[in-house]
Amino acid sequence: MAAAAKHLTPVVMELGGKCPVIVDSDINLQVATRRIIAGKWGCNNGQACISPDYIITMKDYAQKLIDSFKCELERFYGKNPLESKDLSRIVNSNHFARLSKLLDEDKVSSKIVHGGERDKENLKITPTILLDVPRDSLIMNEEIFGPLLPVFLVDKVEDSFDVINSGTKPLAAYLFTNKKKLKEKFVATVSAGGLVINDTTVHLAEPTLPFGGVGDSGMGAYHGKFSFDAFSHKKAVLYRGFACDAFVRYPPYTRGKLGLLRALFDGSILGIIRALLGWSKA
Repeated sequence: MAAAAKHLTPVVMELGGKCPVIVDSDINLQVATRRIIAGKWGCNNGQACISPDYIITMKDYAQKLIDSFKCELERFYGKNPLESKDLSRIVNSNHFARLSKLLDEDKVSSKIVHGGERDKENLKITPTILLDVPRDSLIMNEEIFGPLLPVFLVDKVEDSFDVINSGTKPLAAYLFTNKKKLKEKFVATVSAGGLVINDTTVHLAEPTLPFGGVGDSGMGAYHGKFSFDAFSHKKAVLYRGFACDAFVRYPPYTRGKLGLLRALFDGSILGIIRALLGWSKA
């Protein structure tokens, strides 16, 4: 952006952020779990800007959700995910070390309820789920960009919006629910680059939708025609004839002209007539 600014070149910035997933209880849990897995671990093992970063769900529903994750993850990646050919490697040793640091933090390491196995030589980390991670932990305060998925607990699903809005604006936010009012509140309340209801990451593949961030997650949008529009100057052109030339725009600027302009702005028909006739208000 700094390089482009020297030449006054417009930019679209797609950054990242902590993309949340709200999971309500009135859902098809198996389908929801599979779609979250596809968006998290199936999407380059979490190394994508729109991958789910953390889950928010209710305290009394969390264990059921985690049990579903365990079942589906084993179905997809086997009993030993480190040997799975369907699980991506961590991009390099620096990121492997960064992710290991997030897992090894004292207040986090005891929160692992699934996975956590690592193969440093082959740069592999298994799908890892952490339950009830403290908000002041490293993993909850930076973009994870990897296969670690914290589950944050709330008393009721509506509290999720405050959790999301208390942080920086994410590139994407996801909600799983069948409640119409909750969907509407999600759309109206959460500010993010893009929103998806009852799925994850699929908006990226829809060319009729703009893709981009807001606030800390970026600026501008692209994809399909939006890419063309992003780098096109919208030139304004206005054509006029010579009739109806407004005398009030020209000097001298008298009290009568000022009265007429006020009447025009006020939308007062009587005021316009009075001003044209030169009658002052009583």
